[in-house]
Amino acid sequence: MEYEPAEYQKLQVRQYAPRELRETAEGKYWRQFKAPIVAKQFGGVTHIDFCQQYPYNLAVTASTRVIIYNGLAPAVVGRTISRFKDIAYSGCFRSDGRLVCAGGQDGVVQVFDANSRSVLRQFKLHKRATRVARFGADKLHVLSGSDDVTVRWWDVSAGSQVLRLDGHRDYVRAAAASPASSDTWLTGSYDHTVKLWDVRAGGSAMLSLEHGAPVEDVAFFPSGSIAVTAGGNCLCVWDLLGGGGGRLLKRLDNFQKTVTCVRLSPLAGPDSAAAPRMLAGSLDGHVKIFELDSFLVTHASKYPAPVMSLGLSPDCRLLAVGMADGNLSVRKHARPKRAGVGAGPGAPEPRQRRAPRLTAANYRYFIRGQNSRAAASDYRVVRQRQVRLQAYDRMLRQFRYRESLDAALATRQPEVVASVLEELAARGGLAGALGGRDAEGLLPLLRHLVKYIAEPRYTRLLAGMAHRLLDTYSGVVGTAPAVDKALGVLRDRLAEELGVQDQLSGLAGALEPLLAASLAGALF
Repeated sequence: MEYEPAEYQKLQVRQYAPRELRETAEGKYWRQFKAPIVAKQFGGVTHIDFCQQYPYNLAVTASTRVIIYNGLAPAVVGRTISRFKDIAYSGCFRSDGRLVCAGGQDGVVQVFDANSRSVLRQFKLHKRATRVARFGADKLHVLSGSDDVTVRWWDVSAGSQVLRLDGHRDYVRAAAASPASSDTWLTGSYDHTVKLWDVRAGGSAMLSLEHGAPVEDVAFFPSGSIAVTAGGNCLCVWDLLGGGGGRLLKRLDNFQKTVTCVRLSPLAGPDSAAAPRMLAGSLDGHVKIFELDSFLVTHASKYPAPVMSLGLSPDCRLLAVGMADGNLSVRKHARPKRAGVGAGPGAPEPRQRRAPRLTAANYRYFIRGQNSRAAASDYRVVRQRQVRLQAYDRMLRQFRYRESLDAALATRQPEVVASVLEELAARGGLAGALGGRDAEGLLPLLRHLVKYIAEPRYTRLLAGMAHRLLDTYSGVVGTAPAVDKALGVLRDRLAEELGVQDQLSGLAGALEPLLAASLAGALF
């Protein structure tokens, strides 16, 4: 009776758990912002605002001035507005980019021409520092919030106050306009509350929310029905329409120090394939990016100083971060998003690339159709592909165990060596693979042991192999200087690892009563 030889099965290389988390597509996107352009200011950068019109210039408020930088060349200072008697606050563009408003330490709210820097309007009814100034969506009004605990609504064309909103009991430090209604505003105060106002109705606030800490910043989600507040070391996400009086959706405690600023990315995530992202900066020097489904942190960046302000351009091309030490960091994305996707008015139209005509002069001509899918009525002929074996697989197939182990060592891949050793042990060929070697054949084995025997994932397997080698070649130790030197290095490596293990055991013993005491204190 004749038997057909069985087909050889390739050796399956053992897969170990990765040593570290692999880079996600989200992290890769945010890491593609280039090395920052750092511009030193005269004081801490308290506010950053991007113009909504191309080329998306940015207004940076620091010390006694508002500096306008070119959106196309972030290192270039376009204009500097310095007509303030004292510290300036909250320099912001109007939606068309023609005007800039800002508050000041003296309480005066000023409106400037963005090009000539001339003062067009001054509003002087605030009694203390005005930390917040924002243009309304109608371009004709300005909302301001002050340390005198009032919020005021100004008419720019008439140069007068239209409305005064009272309700906060401490400094007003944040304000945001609803994207769903130009008359709806959200303000945050150091009295730990956030209030929703309708400037058409005036009077009292429509809604009051308790943040639980002094509020540093507020922002609306694109829908206008959800808002986020920043203060203390947390972010609070609110459903403004739910629960009859606002409902807390999520509390995010991802920071060690006060969260100073929060922004919503204007475009739909990396490569416009996901929901918008939320960015927040803190005095702990971190800027963290949250996805908006489960509000998990998808990326974090560490800055050398406390973060006081941040901004993201409407095309997501520039990320600007202001720090307490006076440094402004502007990072430009290596691959800006496609023009026309979330781009504002005035942005250049994208170039339409024409597909090259396929001819015999083009390589793609000869591979055309390879990615085409067969129709339901087509007959498919499956091509038998020859299995390509690695050198160690070919040796195993021929039962040449010593050569197979040598071939695995030549790959310098510890996973492959571990898989070959396990296969040899299962076949009962480990003794033949390790025995009968001269000094030149022993050195690769000893070098591999020195390099990987201390790694936990390989220790058990390689320790067994080391014992077998010592048992096999103990009688010839001292005959080859190179082998003796390698054995000495292996001995030192093991002694070093044992010393580290002893230190870790001592440290674990010292920490155990401390942890037990802290746990007992938490329980009682």
